[in-house]
Amino acid sequence: MRFDEELGRALTGRWRKAIWRPFMAAIKEYELISAGDRVAVCVSGGKDSMLLAKCMQELQRHSPLPIELRFLCMDPGYAPEARTRIEANARLLGIPLEFFDTDIFAAVGEMDCNPCFMCAKMRRGYLYRRAAAIGCDKIALGHHFDDAIETLMMSMLYAGQLRGMRPRLASDNVPGMQLIRPLYKVREADIAAWRDAYDLRFLPCSCKFAEHPPDSKRREVKELIRKLEAASPGIAANIFRSAHNAMLDSLNGWKLNGEAHCFQEEFHRR
Repeated sequence: MRFDEELGRALTGRWRKAIWRPFMAAIKEYELISAGDRVAVCVSGGKDSMLLAKCMQELQRHSPLPIELRFLCMDPGYAPEARTRIEANARLLGIPLEFFDTDIFAAVGEMDCNPCFMCAKMRRGYLYRRAAAIGCDKIALGHHFDDAIETLMMSMLYAGQLRGMRPRLASDNVPGMQLIRPLYKVREADIAAWRDAYDLRFLPCSCKFAEHPPDSKRREVKELIRKLEAASPGIAANIFRSAHNAMLDSLNGWKLNGEAHCFQEEFHRR
């Protein structure tokens, strides 16, 4: 049996509880996949997107729903050795990866702004447009459970907002295009365990500064959640559930479709 076939079978065997079940649970609960979908699976070269690609490939093989997959890797200006590693890993995992080039790293490097924010925003735009150009109606990204809870915590601690990361979004700029996050219920520790079990060497980050990443608020929040979880197991799960269980009638204000609302509106109506 080829190595890529072994990895595929292991997802529904050895890794069924840790990865496959939460992967399928997210797809079913959030209705991420429908018959006839044409999905652009976006691969950056890191562990999350590579696992996503393998899971989506197995889903296509086992699901009764007919879906079409295209595996896209946008090159924002990788160092040659980084791109070579992505290509080698795609072959190893049996992923038919399609590259397209952009100059995002060069453009972001000239901007006086948060490079991570602008890079992510520009990459998203390029991926939407490329997916639409090849006939896809969804793009799948590798964000996972920990990304979701860290985003929620960061918004409260550093932006003064309750703002989450949804598992499914409709594009505002590309009509008919949706973004889905099939790894939404998969823990990052389990993704890392899968990677390490097979001694896989993925890019630590798609950024050109991956070998020397700058300190970030996300790293601070990740460490905070780790400490809280160590002291009180279940904290991470509670943060995740809070994004599904917002009590609007206990909040002072909220926004819906960009329109601000205040608790006093309801108070004065009574």
